[in-house]
Amino acid sequence: MIKSHRDLNVHKEAFSLAMDIFWCTRKFPKDEIYSLTSQIVRSSRSVSSNISEGWGKRMYEAVFKQQLDNVLGSNTETQDWLDYSHACNYISQEEHLQFSERNDKVGKMITKLYQNWKSYE
Repeated sequence: MIKSHRDLNVHKEAFSLAMDIFWCTRKFPKDEIYSLTSQIVRSSRSVSSNISEGWGKRMYEAVFKQQLDNVLGSNTETQDWLDYSHACNYISQEEHLQFSERNDKVGKMITKLYQNWKSYE
């Protein structure tokens, strides 16, 4: 039973991914702290935090769905920053693949929540 946004599997997955990205960025060069590092951490955190915000507004379908549109945008932005991280050799091919697969899974879960927002678990 879903009592809060923390009970949503999509929120759990997005939060976990954001935390893993955060810890991974601790090894990025210090000269990236105000550019790539902050951008990827910000966008990945935005996914779970905007799911939370949207869930709080779900009584208004249009507002909730607009929030989920924003979530999908942040999720896609995170993928782009993952691509940059790999291209700059800050993460390995294996790390890039793992993060990308998880990010794609979260994107699919967001889409499912958008489509089935009244009955989503």
